[in-house]
Amino acid sequence: MAAGFKTAEPMEYHRSFLKENCRPDGRELSEFRTTTLNIGSISTADGSALVKVGNTTVICGIKAELANPTVEAPGKGYIVPNVDLPPLCSSRFRPGPPGEQAQAASQFIADVIESSEVIQTEDLCIERGKLCWVLYCDMMCLDYDGNVLDACVVALLAALKNTQLPEVTVNTETCTPGVTLEKRHGLRINKHPVATSFCIFDDSILIVDPTAEEESLATAQLTVVTDEEDRLYSLHKPGGTSLSGQKLQECISRATVRQREIQKLINKVIHSVKTAQ
Repeated sequence: MAAGFKTAEPMEYHRSFLKENCRPDGRELSEFRTTTLNIGSISTADGSALVKVGNTTVICGIKAELANPTVEAPGKGYIVPNVDLPPLCSSRFRPGPPGEQAQAASQFIADVIESSEVIQTEDLCIERGKLCWVLYCDMMCLDYDGNVLDACVVALLAALKNTQLPEVTVNTETCTPGVTLEKRHGLRINKHPVATSFCIFDDSILIVDPTAEEESLATAQLTVVTDEEDRLYSLHKPGGTSLSGQKLQECISRATVRQREIQKLINKVIHSVKTAQ
């Protein structure tokens, strides 16, 4: 009976739960799904991480390549993020070139990297105007059940913390780079940005960490990005109904708490991997 009601009237089905301040999966309105993290999952990458937020699963692999710095920024390297939402993660995505949601997600990640300065791009420069590192950060969704932006940001941050770059020396006579694969060093992580996503139901009810079904029924979506010093980097709200100042402040407060939880999780996993080695 409940399954039939859910199929015929999905909005009313959700409202019946929201009235009781809970959700169909048993969570409270401000409760996140269980988040798990695994780092170093891809042995062929320079850094990698696998994140699960409930059923939503994202894997991030980072590949470093040597390149010439741009003319505009001769003393900097650069980071190229890409989010892939293939048909294997959900039937809503079609084969072929990246869809609108994947492109918007890639741009969102690029904006977070730039605004938060998670890595100082000067650190990626090897020799000014001649040689630098380019970090290709590919995030692929393996299972889509809503809130893919939060999972992508966690996967990216954990993969960057896991990245080890080989030592590079430039021969002064021939100007050719020499790479020592045995000697590697980690990246200096400047900030720890974390994204927290919300959905608004009936223009008033605020829920955190939405599933794919909740996203499809919501009247608006919002993603807040903060760091460990409670700095606000991004308020990403693609259309939908308006939000009061009080509700917005509520979202920002919840996001700062979430940031600490995720940073603690990443540090715990990295520590356990180091002790295991």
